[in-house]
Amino acid sequence: MSDDSPLLDVRGLTTEFAVSRNGEPGVVRAVDGISFHVDRGEVLGLVGESGCGKSVTALSIIRLVQPPGRIAGGSIVFEGRDLTVLDEREMQHVRGARIGFVFQEPMTALNPVFRVGDQIAEALTAHGMASRAEARKRAVDLLTAVRIPDAAARARDYPHQLSGGMRQRALIAAALACSPSLLIADEPTTALDVTIQAEILDLLADMRARLGLALLLITHDLGVVAQLADRVAIMYAGRIVEEGPAKAVLAAPAHPYTRGLLASLPGSAPGARLLAIPGAVPDLAALPAGCAFAPRCGNRMARCEERPPERLEVGPARHARCVLYEAGS
Repeated sequence: MSDDSPLLDVRGLTTEFAVSRNGEPGVVRAVDGISFHVDRGEVLGLVGESGCGKSVTALSIIRLVQPPGRIAGGSIVFEGRDLTVLDEREMQHVRGARIGFVFQEPMTALNPVFRVGDQIAEALTAHGMASRAEARKRAVDLLTAVRIPDAAARARDYPHQLSGGMRQRALIAAALACSPSLLIADEPTTALDVTIQAEILDLLADMRARLGLALLLITHDLGVVAQLADRVAIMYAGRIVEEGPAKAVLAAPAHPYTRGLLASLPGSAPGARLLAIPGAVPDLAALPAGCAFAPRCGNRMARCEERPPERLEVGPARHARCVLYEAGS
């Protein structure tokens, strides 16, 4: 594998969930044939509303989608290996060791009956990277690295004894314990107040700079993307509808959905009414035949309802799925 190949290259990923509707078996595609890549050392922001498939995408990458969900198609090539064909034993050597994961809610991700330091140390001993004594010392060093004061004392605490911000820092420490090359952070600041959010984002930026990490940052917050991401992929109803350099996409969004997201952000003229995207996110089990965003789109035309739009080039290293960019539009 050449050094200029992507660290993570996802192609045509489809993840389905078996469901029952009106007593009849059916399938919901939570992730519908998406493709994206993450280069070494870069930050990709994966953005969209709740329920669009962002977290399912993250869980698919590390093969933790639970039944009745399953990866139904596509490839997930990481460090030159397709993770979709590895057996569970091989995946255990990737998960945690080569790919770190920071969950959205630390109180559910951390085990409440084990001390924080022991949980971080376990990541090292489970992958055979340190003896038990060395792992405990390394756990304190990691807590110090993520800026937890009096780390030796905090390592002996249980999760409920830490603040929300400290718990999230402890999760980041555990995710970084084995020096992974990719960190997946799923809404890492959602449950935190604004001041702590800023501290966690600053910490992630610092870890990326110091350790050369690549980061897949999953969020619904375009402000977070503007602060951290090199590139951004906008997701809607299980599909990526726009992607490109973060600065370019945020400065001049190509897809009507991206434009709607940016227009709905507060910060315009004082006292101005906030704009909202009309309608609601569609039912993934009953998507329209054409563009999934068409029912909410102010630019829709007849052919939007005929078929899903193709992925089209809309600028340097930029793509969007919208008929506005088709020839003759």
